[in-house]
Amino acid sequence: MYCVHCGAERPDNATVCPSCGRPLQNFSAPQNIKNYLVESILATLCCCLPFGIVAIVYAAQVNSKLALGDGAGAEAASQKARKWALTALIVGLVTNALSAAFMFWSANH
Repeated sequence: MYCVHCGAERPDNATVCPSCGRPLQNFSAPQNIKNYLVESILATLCCCLPFGIVAIVYAAQVNSKLALGDGAGAEAASQKARKWALTALIVGLVTNALSAAFMFWSANH
């Protein structure tokens, strides 16, 4: 784990940071928080670039927050990554469907 104050690596069971001397809390963060990185990358490449990039940023924060012991922050970043990846997917699908419908309509008129 890492110290939330100075970022130095510390033993998992330490109560005081050996680097900066500040008292530490031991977080019992769940290690199975999904980061949605693959979904975010696929949504970015296949659907909607702007929203997908936001999803990638939040997805990248999940593992770093877990490493710092911030389970609540990791969970929040995970939910935001999921929301933005789904938004990118939906916006991309709707945009592609409207584009295909317009192309079909304009080809027949």
